[in-house]
Amino acid sequence: MSPIESVFALPDTPAAKCLHLMRLTPLTTRAELVEATGLSQPTVTRAVNALIEAGLVIQRTDLTRSHGRGRPTVPVELTDSPWMHGGIAVGTQSTYIGLFDVRGRTIRDTTIDLPIATMAHDDVIEHLMAGLNRLTVGIPRPLTTVGLTFPGFIEPHGSVDAPSLGWRRIDIIGRLHYQFSVPVTISAAVPAILGSELQASELHFASPPPTALALFADDSIGAARTDGDGVRQLDVELADDTLLTTAGLLKGTGATSLPELVARDDDSSRARLDTRARDLGVLAAELISEHRPDTLVVAGGAFIDDPQAPGKFARSVREQLGADLQGASLRLIPTHDEVVRAIARAIALDRVLRDPLSLAG
Repeated sequence: MSPIESVFALPDTPAAKCLHLMRLTPLTTRAELVEATGLSQPTVTRAVNALIEAGLVIQRTDLTRSHGRGRPTVPVELTDSPWMHGGIAVGTQSTYIGLFDVRGRTIRDTTIDLPIATMAHDDVIEHLMAGLNRLTVGIPRPLTTVGLTFPGFIEPHGSVDAPSLGWRRIDIIGRLHYQFSVPVTISAAVPAILGSELQASELHFASPPPTALALFADDSIGAARTDGDGVRQLDVELADDTLLTTAGLLKGTGATSLPELVARDDDSSRARLDTRARDLGVLAAELISEHRPDTLVVAGGAFIDDPQAPGKFARSVREQLGADLQGASLRLIPTHDEVVRAIARAIALDRVLRDPLSLAG
């Protein structure tokens, strides 16, 4: 296997920078793109023309504006892209699959029950390929890229390493590429949360974007941060007997799920839940102290399935860092559905937003 490409990198090429800005602005001009990107007029003109040739951008000649003797201004905007991009967000119990256009609009999606911890990895991969195949049937657009997020650590060469699920260096992207014959991108779930943030952010290319840190707490614990180049997954070391993961929390309680433990509403269960929320606050404070982000984004069942957890978590962070959180703001992604759709969309679009012209033709 070849080394995995860096996912969720900041737009670097002229075409990628222009495409990013045009996704966030319904109608723009080449002059406005020059100002926003800091690129020269000829460079922007070449980039926009290349995007037009690729079928991603169209000139709105019907909205041409005249300026006296000068050359008329012809606005440009994204087309209804001829391509579609598949995104797969694998979870421990279910998997979301979506098809998206380059604007990020959902063309078609589905959720399939897939308890991957109880299945052989070959069977899981077959289900993923079959699910994506079924979703594309009858849509008159070519599948142009596929992206996948997984609740584990992604090795530098692109294989999945998730010991808690029994997955050791499993090559998913090779199988998906062989099946669909399109570029395939893979990421752990947590970096994809920040990838989604970057794709929806107004970037000022003359200055570095605000930094963000993501903490995900569910069956696994993960963290990622943005830096000057994009998104980087962080290695979070946990003790073997930690209560931070859902499996560790449920061990010895007889409960089979976090909602079941929360519903018990007894002192023992509540104490375990409160300890987890406080300890997650301590972990978040350590990450904030080390990386100094402008924003901390938190997500996962630990915060969603226990209504009391977000408040206790936030108090714990403030106890560690003080009221100002060392300048960082906290933001919770409130629902599981919002998380999986965001990360599936982000990984589906990663390749086209990083290097759109490489897909042309």
